[in-house]
Amino acid sequence: MAKNLEYKVRYESLDEILPKLRILGATHRETINQVDTYFNSPKGRLKLRETDESDESWLIYYERPNKKGSRYSLYQLCKITHGSSLRELLTAALQIKTVVKKERSVWMYKNTRIHLDTVVDLGEYVELETVFQGQTETDAITEHDYVKHTLELNIAEPIAVSYSDMSIQKTSEA
Repeated sequence: MAKNLEYKVRYESLDEILPKLRILGATHRETINQVDTYFNSPKGRLKLRETDESDESWLIYYERPNKKGSRYSLYQLCKITHGSSLRELLTAALQIKTVVKKERSVWMYKNTRIHLDTVVDLGEYVELETVFQGQTETDAITEHDYVKHTLELNIAEPIAVSYSDMSIQKTSEA
């Protein structure tokens, strides 16, 4: 499985991070609307990611501990051309756990994806994913920490759980 180092924080106003992204030298890649349908899974998390912009979808399986701060995530991706058909199949076989809708602005700095997420019913978040691609683990950690420091994310309270967990918790409180 592929591996990355992740970090997530709630952010009061994503507009405030834009000047910091310029200082970092990050490049804006795209802004997309995503619908992540999470399915019941015997281990890890399984989700189907669909977007408004494309007929392509992604089936994503990942294992990541729920802990505050930077944490490793192991994941597998599978590109899907008929997302709605697969969603129906997985719904019948596994049942939907929850659905998370968000607008995601994707920025890149070297091997680190910087996501500025506006999540329906949950708020605004910044998420880092430093992908292990050809660099040493030490280099990946150094890059991850540099991005976190430059964007001043280390002063915010880190989020330990996934958007799916937060969505389920919010639904149970309602």
